[in-house]
Amino acid sequence: MERENVSFPSTFILLGFSEFPRLEMPLSAVVLVSYILTLVGNSSIILLSLADPRLTPMYFFLDNLSLLDLSVTCTIVPQLLANLWGPDKTIAAWGCITQIYLFNLTACAECALLAVMAIDRYVAICRPLRYTLIMRPWVCVQMAAACWSSGLANSLLQTTLTRQLPLCGHHALDHFFCEVPVLIKLACGATTVNDRALALGAIPFALLAPLMVLTSYIFIARAVLKLPSAEGRHKALSTCSSHLLVVTLYFGPGMFLYLQPSAKSSQAKFLSFFYCVITPLLNPLIYTLRNKDVKTAWKSILQCWGSRQRGLEGRVPHSQTPTAHDWEETSLGSTVQKPQEFLMRKEMEETFSKSRSTVNINTASLDNSDDFEAGDMQALGLQHTGRLLAPGGHKSTRSHHIPFTS
Repeated sequence: MERENVSFPSTFILLGFSEFPRLEMPLSAVVLVSYILTLVGNSSIILLSLADPRLTPMYFFLDNLSLLDLSVTCTIVPQLLANLWGPDKTIAAWGCITQIYLFNLTACAECALLAVMAIDRYVAICRPLRYTLIMRPWVCVQMAAACWSSGLANSLLQTTLTRQLPLCGHHALDHFFCEVPVLIKLACGATTVNDRALALGAIPFALLAPLMVLTSYIFIARAVLKLPSAEGRHKALSTCSSHLLVVTLYFGPGMFLYLQPSAKSSQAKFLSFFYCVITPLLNPLIYTLRNKDVKTAWKSILQCWGSRQRGLEGRVPHSQTPTAHDWEETSLGSTVQKPQEFLMRKEMEETFSKSRSTVNINTASLDNSDDFEAGDMQALGLQHTGRLLAPGGHKSTRSHHIPFTS
């Protein structure tokens, strides 16, 4: 049947996984569970970083990563669930355009963000004494804004060009969401401009971003190999393991998918399913399950919440034994405790203790166990006692927080 040149339609048909009818119901259960866990996991990371500002700049970038994962999940998964549960596989034109726009925005911005996070790891390991100077809060904000802006610019370009395509046939997309390459296949006329724009737009995100990640880890590997002990090298590399695993899960399926144009449609759909559904679920698990800083922050928040609840009830925590200064002699000769003053003084002591621990060098954040050995610290320009080595080998009295996280 010859295709007819028509304008942009009002609806599209998403075939999805209809070629595997027996797989739709089990797949819908997997998608639903993954969707709920993705929402909970990524939202928890964002709330945790907002509640505990002492976390390193790496967690500011992790907030942006979680926000991008939430965006792509909320854009793709609800429509996927509707198609898996019911016979109606249609999607409105405005919904299709929204998916194209948001998917391109989040995909490109996440590529750039992963490259920025690799630079952050490079500075943390190769320039630890200047980390707080280089990765200042305003610098981190600018880097994150550049990631979002670049994704926004490419998304606007691709969406505008795709919207102007004359489409043909019944407008059935052999995919479970609207994507630019799939829509280009439906075009009746020449698609040279769209193909070139798609190829040129992929250069910064599919080529330069992975190249920046690779270059950063080459310098990191060179710095780690200079450490004298094997244990020190292992602990330094463990600080990058989470990010390296996320980069592999993100760029791996995408490169395999887009570098093989002749791949089968079913294979492309399952790779896109992994990218859109499974990867946003794994990212918060990778960054939180084995990370000591995140566990400590959660414990601190829960303890603070519990202390406030006990304070509202007018009770002194049982684990805090009052000292002689917490008691006051009355005119009648009896000792009476002042709960309000006791709680206020304890909170001030805890706040002062936390501020001191933030200023001091936190070498324990290199891993979840012991500190670097003295030789490893000196190899990075530090003394094992926690003081900095000034030029010429003299000790400096300044202290910094070393931003190693696993």
